[in-house]
Amino acid sequence: MPAEHASQHPLQSLRDFLHEESAGGIVLMAAAALSLIVANSPLAAPYFEVLHRHVGGLSVLHWINDGLMALFFLLVGLEIKREMLEGQLASWSQRILPGIAALGGMIVPALLYFLFARGDVAALRGWAIPMATDIAFALGVLAVLGSRVPPSLKVFLAVLAIIDDLGAIIVIALFYTEQLSFVALAGAGAVLAVLAILNRCGVTRLSIYLTLGVVLWWLVLKSGIHATLAGVMLALTIPLRTNGAASRTDAAAPLHRLEHGLHHWVAFLIIPLFGFANAGVSFAGMSVQTVLQPVPLGIIAGLFVGKQLGVLGCAWLAIASGRAQLPVQASWRQMHGVALLCGIGFTMSLFIGGLAFGDGGELMRETKLGVLAASLLSAVVGIVLLRAAAPRATT
Repeated sequence: MPAEHASQHPLQSLRDFLHEESAGGIVLMAAAALSLIVANSPLAAPYFEVLHRHVGGLSVLHWINDGLMALFFLLVGLEIKREMLEGQLASWSQRILPGIAALGGMIVPALLYFLFARGDVAALRGWAIPMATDIAFALGVLAVLGSRVPPSLKVFLAVLAIIDDLGAIIVIALFYTEQLSFVALAGAGAVLAVLAILNRCGVTRLSIYLTLGVVLWWLVLKSGIHATLAGVMLALTIPLRTNGAASRTDAAAPLHRLEHGLHHWVAFLIIPLFGFANAGVSFAGMSVQTVLQPVPLGIIAGLFVGKQLGVLGCAWLAIASGRAQLPVQASWRQMHGVALLCGIGFTMSLFIGGLAFGDGGELMRETKLGVLAASLLSAVVGIVLLRAAAPRATT
């Protein structure tokens, strides 16, 4: 590894992260579009048959959602830990604006969904679906706008989405856990304790952590807690420093090496594969009445309307009260545009929908319809507003 790369500044790491997430978001859009085409073509039957074929005790779809997505959650956990300790969330002054905006962007959409679904007990299980923001998709849209959006807003959106992911992880752990197996849960706790001890003892060999991480994943899968949360648990134990390192920003640290190694696999394979496997919804037999059901209406209202109100409203309160400042070179119209992009729920929304309603059935079909419609609407209106809000070039 070159010396200049090993001493890479956290801001450069964030720039690389934004670039990779943006490119990954564009690939994700293509995968989602392809899944819709396949699901509404003569290939629909083999597409769904392959996804539900069992291999090694789990369906292909479960291996993607419970297995590969654990690596996505591992990466999310690494990003949260790094940002909290040395990045854009390292101090309260840096956390307050995206933190308050993210909180509003989770609470208001959930409340709006509840209003639409309150008469349907089954539909109410999906209350957390519109809380999520898809960081890859949203940053991919910003990448299309290029220099029309100031860098400070891209950082704001990235940090807000990371906090949003943390909120989604907590919600999944608390509200979407099946019946617990306390034996498996105790085993998972023991493995997690060993991982924490290894960290405290200065062990930095990633192979040891990853091997125990596989055992942790299997035990969490058997415990009733969603298996992907094992990725977050493992991430919190990965060391952020090397033996004798003078700075936590050393790129040779296990956390930095693992994060860097996972980025491309997650951005360009795992997330697009998840999108291709989960976004496919057949429009056969659908009508306007389908869209007017509580689940799709609640999701569209939550993601498209609720995210705007929650993110922009809470950001305004934080700035008006003097607790935070508007991002550098950003206008309120641009903030509104970014708040709209937060309504692109996609990956995490579909993931929570699967936890709420299962992989099949009419409610999951309605969930896919609502998430796709709300995400597309948020992206299109957000792009239009951000293009209109861009400062005009002077001659």
